[in-house]
Amino acid sequence: MYEWPYGDPAKAPARGPLHVGGKLDFSTLLSAYRHGVFPWYSEDEPVKWFCPSPRFVLLPDELRVTDSLRKTMRKKGWKVTLDQDFEGVMRHCAAVPRQGQFGTWITEDMIAAYVELHRKGYAHSVEVFWQGELVGGLYGVSIGRIFHGESMFHTRSDASKVGFVSLVERLKASGYVLIDCQMPTPHLASLGAGGVRRSDFLKVLAMERDQAPAAEAWVSPLSSSDP
Repeated sequence: MYEWPYGDPAKAPARGPLHVGGKLDFSTLLSAYRHGVFPWYSEDEPVKWFCPSPRFVLLPDELRVTDSLRKTMRKKGWKVTLDQDFEGVMRHCAAVPRQGQFGTWITEDMIAAYVELHRKGYAHSVEVFWQGELVGGLYGVSIGRIFHGESMFHTRSDASKVGFVSLVERLKASGYVLIDCQMPTPHLASLGAGGVRRSDFLKVLAMERDQAPAAEAWVSPLSSSDP
C-alpha cells in the first residue's frame, strides 16, 4: 500500500526531477509524500516529481524568532487559524506575486489534488488575519509526525512569518519532529531552517510517517491577539 511507482527517491538528481509524468491524484500524492517526493511543475508542463539533495528542513527546537518578530506577534489584531479556508489559501499562494517569479506553479489540477488531500485529512492550511482581514497563510501536507510545507503568502509585512512560527510552535507541542521545507529560501533560513543529507531525511521520514501526532495538533485557532 502507498508504494512509490516512479523510481528510487534516494537516487534522484540533486536538483532535477526524479520522474516526469504520471498522475496527480490522491493515491499518487500520498505515496509521494510518504517517500519524500513532491510535485513541482508549470501550467504547460507534465507533472515533475522531485526529491532534492540536500533537503531543506527545520527541526522544531531550532526555530529562531527574533525579538522584533516576537514583538510584532504580540500586537493586538492578529488571529491565526487552521483549516478554515484551505482552497482560499492555495489560491492566494498562486496569485500573490513574488519577487523574481513569473507565473505560478500552483495549477488548477494541483489545487484540485491538494483539496482532495485536505478533505481526507492530510493537507492543512494556516490562515493569518490582521484586524479581521486575511493577510497571510501557508499550506502543506502532514505525514505522521512530519509536516511538509508547500507554499506561503503574505500581503502584510511579517504575516507569513507569524503564521509559520505559530504553526511550528503548535507542531512542536504536538510531537512533530521535523518540518520539511523542501528547497532553500532566505525567508525560511532566517527562521532556523537548514540543509540536511537526503539520506538522513529519508531515514527520519521512514521512522516517523506512521507515527501519530497529538490529536489536538490541528485544532483551530492557533493563536489570537484580538482585544
